Amino acid sequence: MGRRRAWWRVAVVGVVLGAVAGAPGSPGFAASAFPSTSPSPSPSSSATASSSAPPSSYTFAEGAPTVTGATDTADAERLEPGTTYRSSLPSDGKVYYRLVLDGTSTVYVAATAVPPTDTAVTPTEGVRVSVQDAAGRPCSATDTASIGAGRSPRPLTVWAARQLPSSRSLCRAAGTYYVVVERVLRTESRPGDWDLELAPVLEPRLRKAGSTSAPEAWDSATPSPPGGGGVRLRGGGGFGSATALEQGAWRDDIRPGQTLFYEMPVDWGQQVYATADLSGANSASGGGAGGGFVPGGANLALYNPVRGLVDDTSISYNGSQKSGALAALPPVGYDNRYAVSDRVGGMRFAGSYYLVVHLAARVGEEFGDGPFGLTLRVRVKGAATAGPGYAGQSAPSGIFQVGLLGRGSGAVGDADSSDGDGGGTGGGDAGMKLVAVGGIGAGTVVLVVLGVWVVVGRRRAAGV
Repeated sequence: MGRRRAWWRVAVVGVVLGAVAGAPGSPGFAASAFPSTSPSPSPSSSATASSSAPPSSYTFAEGAPTVTGATDTADAERLEPGTTYRSSLPSDGKVYYRLVLDGTSTVYVAATAVPPTDTAVTPTEGVRVSVQDAAGRPCSATDTASIGAGRSPRPLTVWAARQLPSSRSLCRAAGTYYVVVERVLRTESRPGDWDLELAPVLEPRLRKAGSTSAPEAWDSATPSPPGGGGVRLRGGGGFGSATALEQGAWRDDIRPGQTLFYEMPVDWGQQVYATADLSGANSASGGGAGGGFVPGGANLALYNPVRGLVDDTSISYNGSQKSGALAALPPVGYDNRYAVSDRVGGMRFAGSYYLVVHLAARVGEEFGDGPFGLTLRVRVKGAATAGPGYAGQSAPSGIFQVGLLGRGSGAVGDADSSDGDGGGTGGGDAGMKLVAVGGIGAGTVVLVVLGVWVVVGRRRAAGV
């Protein structure tokens, strides 16, 4: 009996501890929903734990099925919108994947190519993607991304689409289409595969057709970025593991050769502004003597919810603190897709936008392994407006919607009337509401379990 009682009490303690572990602030509570204010590295950034370990190049989507790129259309494997896939990209030649599409939806496909971290690359080599009809004609402009002036191996993301309505007659009908991916201008990187992640997304048609012209005017004034030192967080290693953030100043560390991913909610009618501040080499542990210069030493990029590049900026680095900012962007609007400018056209739907920062490996050669201090300053301007009204479900579901982080009072969307520094808090009332609800729930579980324990103990003591 004594052993049974001891076992029972241990079990109750386990339940209590489990409830507490699920409470806000504990490791088990919504770890991916809110950015951590702790400087400790996340699993996706474990390479930053030791300055001697090479940085992780990219963290692929967890559980992504593997598909093999075919050398011709006859053997192309099928991609389903809403599922993220893992594949590989050969050094020469095209690879093909198959899509079976209806005659009403727009489908986007993003391809992220990841060169090995130890390979030599040139500024011009990169990756290209297109979506083609059965006759081999592209349904949209072919998108190409290149390594850039930093000459640093890094993830390169490109996107293509079968967009409806389409001016290209062969891309309007339901049927079979092909995603075509290839390396371009390979000169220095050694032969061999690059890793590849494919993310097809379906956008349903509108319930009611609207304008087919891009907005002619919008507020292009750039507000002052949030000030302050920034709240600590750790960036993710890929799109699927991007760290959630919202308006404010955010502080992270980055090592040469590393790419960090962050996601933030931007709703219909809102504008987003972002800057990246990189610390001087003297403040980076292990910094070198300085005196060098790295063209394109850092890169800041913004991608939309389907991983399409909206804008990016390159920051040359000479060992002193540097800052780079994205260009002024229009409010998120469905009609932006009809603009001539890619920068405007990329702001075509609400959802999670991604900030991606890369620090060139050559910075380490000139100034040491770091880490180097990185501060992101994010501002979202304008009140959220109603969406265009889709006639069906997207795939994946909800990708064009802003979740909890963008809905609460004090979260993104309430910043249009503020020109202050934002306090650098980085958190809104939405987050606090979730924490409060979670705290109440966990506390209730603990009280209930302890109450049962007391009642059972008294009944046993009374001989019942």
